[in-house]
Amino acid sequence: MKYRRLGNTGLKVSEIGLGSWLTYGTAAEQQAADACVASAFECGINFFDTANAYNRGEGEKAIGAALRPYKRSDYVLSTKVYFPMGDGVNDRGLSRKHIMEQCEASLRRLGTDYIDVYFCHRFDQDTTVEETLRALDDLTAQGKILYSAVSEWSAAQISQAAGISRRLNLRPLAANQPIYNMFERYIENEVLEVSAHEGLGQVVFSPLAQGILTGKYKAGQLPPAGTRGADDSVNGVIRSYLRDDVLEVVGKLDKLAAEQGLKLSQLALAWVLRQPGVSSALIGASRPEQVLENTQAVDAVLQPDTLKAIDDILSEVAGFAPAR
Repeated sequence: MKYRRLGNTGLKVSEIGLGSWLTYGTAAEQQAADACVASAFECGINFFDTANAYNRGEGEKAIGAALRPYKRSDYVLSTKVYFPMGDGVNDRGLSRKHIMEQCEASLRRLGTDYIDVYFCHRFDQDTTVEETLRALDDLTAQGKILYSAVSEWSAAQISQAAGISRRLNLRPLAANQPIYNMFERYIENEVLEVSAHEGLGQVVFSPLAQGILTGKYKAGQLPPAGTRGADDSVNGVIRSYLRDDVLEVVGKLDKLAAEQGLKLSQLALAWVLRQPGVSSALIGASRPEQVLENTQAVDAVLQPDTLKAIDDILSEVAGFAPAR
């Protein structure tokens, strides 16, 4: 495994991190979480990400339980706040009340005394950025979080927050967590530049486009039984990827990966990790062998001709932006 600084901080995170979105959170999945976390440690992964909104807290409980056998100082743990956690009018957003209450609730579910990186899961139009940043700064002063961060914030929102932090002498944001993969590249326009200027590292999610960039979905074929794409309860997340033109491109990328002696997932992750500003790419895994396969991407070297070939292939679906 290789490690990178999280933005301008001194915190080192593994280039591949293990996430828990749509992966863990039920009793049946705890065994999978335990096995994947164990495999992650064996592969050198030290970064584990979850969110309070993942299955209404069950994702946090699963990750917390899986991490319990390990020394707390040996891993970096992140979670998030923003989405509704109840039916009350204040059970959502980035108000001081919601942030403070949900931080305490996350700590209980995770079974830990502190959260390494605490993400604002989305931008809150109903709360001033100053109120949100002051609450995060107070949690940092209390030792309940070590670094504050944001997820899916625009370049303008990141710039605004950075300016307020400087003006009020608050601790700066450490990271942004955006979607980023071969098909979803909006952060290349402004977010990466602004983040670099303000010292935020990118912790990207969905680097394999919800499993599309593993090659298991084929053009002209129904999604294989047992996959996320075949599950009517969740496939809204990936439905817009399941188009023949996209899957034909995926097939070409799969062939290119094989020519490089790589799995498609490894090619896709290596492509993400070469982007300046990316601190870590979060994978999802339900089996230990997936963790092992994905972590091998850190050793892949993509030559200029390979990168050009990737760009040429991807140009066939330029402007693709799946709903989320």
